[in-house]
Amino acid sequence: MAGRSGMSGRILKFIALTADEIVVAVVLLVVLPAAGIGVPPPITGLILGVLLIKDILIASYVLGGGLEKKPSTGTEALIGRKARVVEDLTPEGIVKLDGELWRAECVNGIAKAGETVRVVKVGGTKLLVERLETEEPR
Repeated sequence: MAGRSGMSGRILKFIALTADEIVVAVVLLVVLPAAGIGVPPPITGLILGVLLIKDILIASYVLGGGLEKKPSTGTEALIGRKARVVEDLTPEGIVKLDGELWRAECVNGIAKAGETVRVVKVGGTKLLVERLETEEPR
């Protein structure tokens, strides 16, 4: 079922992406001629061509989930990542994340050295972390 909702979401994104071409085509090919304003076919083709090229250039980003992706840089990129406790978090201590040591505070109890924790928030140079429920206390 998730596959169907994902596919319908992509179809809706595609329709939204091409909506401007549809509107411009209707205006150029139907509305303006009905009002007595003729647009030469080369101009119509150029306008629609530019809009289609724009869509081709951004379609992979929009349809590929680029709008929903999490940031990959900055403090927002740390949220959800796992770190290893180096110095007991009682509730504050030290964790190692990607080879770097960080001051950290455990928001749901105490985490012992060697345990894995997950980053839930970044406050300045201190990580707020939570113990993973799957690990047994040591």
